[in-house]
Amino acid sequence: MHNCHTHNACIETALEAAVVICDDGGLRFTKLRRAVLELVWTSHGPIKAYDILDQLDSSIASVTPPTVYRALDFLLENGLVHKLSSLNAYVGCSHPHRHHECYFLICTGCGEAMECCNSGLVDAVALTGRQNNFKPKSITLEITGECGDCQGRH
Repeated sequence: MHNCHTHNACIETALEAAVVICDDGGLRFTKLRRAVLELVWTSHGPIKAYDILDQLDSSIASVTPPTVYRALDFLLENGLVHKLSSLNAYVGCSHPHRHHECYFLICTGCGEAMECCNSGLVDAVALTGRQNNFKPKSITLEITGECGDCQGRH
């Protein structure tokens, strides 16, 4: 279910976008925030906060679970990563300049997650909320199943 052909290019593009978004918003893109974002993209799939903590370079002083979660919260708030609640894991946002709701296809076989955009689907969910006097704060749909690669393994 891979959707990135040049892994290093994906990482560089994500880091460059983060710099632009932070510069434009007057935000600090600290060494820790950069390292966390890079690890999210290096994993090239959903990664848990404690796995990020385990992989962080020891040169970043006093890295504790709360500091990793604060970095992830910053990245979430600024549209640079998404949290997949069903996996309690994070993935990089493939188009952070267009912050919007999306949905994910999550393979139960290999664990990969693909970010997809379909404004009609998300709009339908938002409409359902409004029709039921519910105002969604955010919409992230997670659809589980098997990707084409895993289907072929049976």
